[in-house]
Amino acid sequence: MSLQPDRLGAVTTSPRSPSRRTEEYEDLFDQAPVIFVALGGPAHLLEAANPAFFEVFGGGRTDAGTPIGELIPELASQGVLDRLDAVYRTGTALRARGARLVLGGPGTEREEFFDFTYEPRRDRVGEVDGVIVIAVETTVYHHAQLLAAEQRILLEQIAREAPLDDILTGMARAIEELSPELIVSVLLADADGGHLRHGTGPDLPDFYNEAIDGIPIGADEGSCGTAAHLRVPVIVTDIATDHRWERYRELAARAGVAACWSTPIIGTDDRLLGTFAMYHRNPKAPEEKDLALSAAFARIAALAIERHHAMEAGRAAQEREQEAREDLAFVLEASTAITREPHFADCLQCLARLAVPTLAPLCSVHAREDDGRIRLIAMAAATPAEEDLFASPALRDRIDGAVARVLASGTTWTDQAGVPPGGRPVPPGVTGYVCVPLRVRGRTFGVLTLLATGQPLDGHVIALAEELARRAASSADNAHQFSNRAQLARELQAGLLPPELPRIPGAELAASYYPAGEGLEVGGDFYDVFPLPDDRWAFMIGDVCGRGAPAATITGMVRHTARAAARLLHDPADVVIAINDALAGGALDADYFVSLVYGALRHTGSHLALELIRAGHVPPFVRRTDGTVEQLVQSGLLLGVGPEFDGTACRLELAPGDSLVLVTDGITEARSADGEFFDEHRLADALHGLPGAAGGAAGLIEAVHAAVTGFAGRSTPDDQAALVITAT
Repeated sequence: MSLQPDRLGAVTTSPRSPSRRTEEYEDLFDQAPVIFVALGGPAHLLEAANPAFFEVFGGGRTDAGTPIGELIPELASQGVLDRLDAVYRTGTALRARGARLVLGGPGTEREEFFDFTYEPRRDRVGEVDGVIVIAVETTVYHHAQLLAAEQRILLEQIAREAPLDDILTGMARAIEELSPELIVSVLLADADGGHLRHGTGPDLPDFYNEAIDGIPIGADEGSCGTAAHLRVPVIVTDIATDHRWERYRELAARAGVAACWSTPIIGTDDRLLGTFAMYHRNPKAPEEKDLALSAAFARIAALAIERHHAMEAGRAAQEREQEAREDLAFVLEASTAITREPHFADCLQCLARLAVPTLAPLCSVHAREDDGRIRLIAMAAATPAEEDLFASPALRDRIDGAVARVLASGTTWTDQAGVPPGGRPVPPGVTGYVCVPLRVRGRTFGVLTLLATGQPLDGHVIALAEELARRAASSADNAHQFSNRAQLARELQAGLLPPELPRIPGAELAASYYPAGEGLEVGGDFYDVFPLPDDRWAFMIGDVCGRGAPAATITGMVRHTARAAARLLHDPADVVIAINDALAGGALDADYFVSLVYGALRHTGSHLALELIRAGHVPPFVRRTDGTVEQLVQSGLLLGVGPEFDGTACRLELAPGDSLVLVTDGITEARSADGEFFDEHRLADALHGLPGAAGGAAGLIEAVHAAVTGFAGRSTPDDQAALVITAT
């Protein structure tokens, strides 16, 4: 509101009598839409007023001569009489824009807004003898401005993605400020479209909001339920007599509401979003402005609710995407960890361990063995208390039965806790379980069981378990094949090596063999010691180029040829020539060849006499008792590379404590992390650095293995074999 003084001089000076003035006023202002009143004297007596004045302020033309303060007493407390006095006293006009007046007696008060002009009226000599008031009612304009401002605020909140509750509550507060006699409520349609849920109702009692939360959408379900059902506004002017409120009449009486006007909130896709209701404490029909308010704010509520739904849908989509990423990460990490396990049982143990607690607090894995028996391979629990549940016979019986069904059907089995007919109840705390098959190549070989102790297992967890089981089944099957292959390779390799070294008078023997990698293929490294006539013994160590079945075939040929030829031929060179003849004359791949050290020894009583020949193999080493290390460098060609072999035998003697050390190139060619070879020099240094007898043959074998492992690590790309003969 603004007050602006104006000095208008004698503009309103008139020499005419009051009666003549009244007639002129009536002629001028009777049909005018503005409010006009002429007041005379310092008491501000009503002299003349047009119908617009009496319509707003009450009274009639018969009230002429009555002081305005008596006619409209509420003006005194609101400063109007003071302004009249000021204009009358000073002769200065005043203007008041947007002035707020509360009119009406107790119980009938109403708020109105006006633009006022107060002008002094002068007599013929220029003295002020009254005040003329001209006013324009701006209540509708004022409310429209407030409404627009509130709508702008709400739209800004919607644009800022403020919480829906804040927007709806702010909207209710704004309407109640614009129309203090109203109480606002918003109900929201639930997902099933059959009920209305509490949205906001800040000035309704809590018990009322709680009672109508979830009311059905249908005919005769109060104003809101009916409006949502019919999808048209429903106006109930008297709740006490309206049949649509029969079920809620007592509730409304307790809440102190007597009328309710409800408007359905409809979305842009013609979907019901909720209802917008305005209550009144007295039976009352809505005015035009009430209907306008209802329609305007129902549209804003629709925008807010649709924006909220869109945000919720977006968040839900983000959550689903995040869950999908987490699920994928879990499955990938778990399956990768399971794949790293090289053995069948270890794969399934890893599966059980990783399933807890991500999928369930309890997990077990069963597998069918080759003989058809079903065995518990692994189990895992989130806590010791939950682990104790596995001890329950009733739980074991239920799981065993379900596992058998899944193995037979190859499909997932789910069950909730309970007592099956004729069965025992599962332990308290187990709320259900799911059994997922482990299948590969159309065959079910195992079952993953997840047990819930709280929230039942849902479809999401079951689907995740099935995907993990599918991947784990493939890894476990590969591990099973790996284990079988490794076992077969070990058995074949064992057939190419002596089961144990013989006891030789005057000598101690020790040997070692470490396959390359995981030992999945038969290696080409071999050694052998066998008796000869005349108390002599043959020994040899060799390496076939290549791996697998061809290498095993050549190894077998070399060993058997050596054993057969050595019984007939006394000279080691002749034995090696026989082996070369067998290799050169056989139908073998030309890319396969053999390195070999072959020799014979006998005990003379005081020492061991040895005669040996080297065919392209790693040079033998002799370690004397004093720690001296000698390398035997005489060499012949590799076997199998030509039709003839030319090599010279080497003779040596081993005194008690002396040792002959034979190794394959898997030891000398072992590489460090930076690519260096272990080589013959490091082997010699390892042998030289040992004290005294160094624990005999077995001690030398351990020392060689420790030196190579310390240099190149435990993993080796090639087989490693060693044979040590120590004189005693």
